Amino acid sequence: MRLPRIRSIVLRLTLAYALASSAVLTGMAIVISRSVEMHFAEEDSEMLEGKLELIRHTAAEVHDEAGFATFAKQLDDALVGHHELEVAVLRKTGQPLYITAGGVFPPRIASAGELPETGRVLSWGEGEHAFRGLAARVAPGSPDLAPLKVVVATGIAHHNHFMQSFRRSLWGFVILATGVSGLLGWFVARRGLLPVAALTEATRKVTARRLDNRLSTTELPSELRELAAEFNQMLERLEDAFRRLSDFSSDIAHELRTPISNLMTQTQVALSRSRTPEEYQEALLSNTEEFERLARMLNDMLFLAKADNGLVIPKLETIDLAREVSDVFAFYEALAESRGLRLHLQGTVPGVMGDRLMLRRALSNLVANAIRHAFTNSEISACLTSDEDSVSVSVENRGNTIPPEIIDRLFDRFFRADPARSQSSEGAGLGLAITRSIVLAHRGTLSASSRDERTVFEIRLPRTAEAAVS
Repeated sequence: MRLPRIRSIVLRLTLAYALASSAVLTGMAIVISRSVEMHFAEEDSEMLEGKLELIRHTAAEVHDEAGFATFAKQLDDALVGHHELEVAVLRKTGQPLYITAGGVFPPRIASAGELPETGRVLSWGEGEHAFRGLAARVAPGSPDLAPLKVVVATGIAHHNHFMQSFRRSLWGFVILATGVSGLLGWFVARRGLLPVAALTEATRKVTARRLDNRLSTTELPSELRELAAEFNQMLERLEDAFRRLSDFSSDIAHELRTPISNLMTQTQVALSRSRTPEEYQEALLSNTEEFERLARMLNDMLFLAKADNGLVIPKLETIDLAREVSDVFAFYEALAESRGLRLHLQGTVPGVMGDRLMLRRALSNLVANAIRHAFTNSEISACLTSDEDSVSVSVENRGNTIPPEIIDRLFDRFFRADPARSQSSEGAGLGLAITRSIVLAHRGTLSASSRDERTVFEIRLPRTAEAAVS
């Protein structure tokens, strides 16, 4: 069964803090418990080794069989007052020489083989009693006498009872401390996430009508400042996009209203009374021009919509940009001469990969725009340059200087520098927007600059191929 995923950051931090505290406290409890047990074991071992040394010293005074009677009496005297101490002295055959009253020893002691002189640690239990002891080989004072088996033990029931009570208290403290740590973790997490709540409250105030609101980053912690800064930048982009969308909506309504109004007016005039076939034909021809204008506008808008959604994919081939510019100049040569303009091309660049028709359309838009706004009897020049990474085509004309505040909006759809938005047959204000979309589809850049009555539009394309063109 899959557990549900915890989505609350506060709950996650609280659980993480409680688990971490529980792990640390559990480790500490285990270490403390083991340390106390080892301390008791070391105390018992030290005491048992002392008693074993006492027995060893007493046995060294025995030189014959008769001395064993005195040996037992000496042990009784030496062990007076040691109620928790149990001692058993056995011959090598297992026959007991001395056993403390009430002493309980495991049968394996009598049947044990050779014991070490230093002692072997033993532990056993009998009912509610538990013992810890040392079993060792003790040599009498005479080499003629066989070594003795000696077991020295002490009761550890009181130690076990203490450890049980100590562990219960210790684990109770661990559980209580874990709960307190969880509450503290919850409190710290809630306090730590208050800036996030403030950030959320600030974002609620942002609406489509209030995109100018910005989040304050001065009082936010360093971890959230970058997020707030990125959010502010996103709001700036949204505000700019909404402004452009609003302008676009009003522009497209204006652009479509005029030809539709012309069509309706001309049609109503034509139908207002009976007319000759020639007059109807003239009205239809006029309407056809408006329909063609609407069709061009809609095709351009469709192209821009596809470009915005990444659906304009160039068909790559090697293109000689110098030749393309020459062909565009040849197409506009008659129009330029009629306005007293001279067309001049300079420079050459290596071939680039691109869509020939799309790039020719972009170049044609720039040249047509330059002719439209150039001073009479001036020159329009196209300059081709290249470097290691890119090639560029710049189209320059002499005309009225474009104000800096307008330069950035030249590539907006339906934008015209003339605030009166006068209608003309020269276009609907989509040419530069289409040019920018074409350049972006080729992963290039389009820029504009204007100063001292000279305006330059520059297309820069990446050098994706090295080709020699004639």
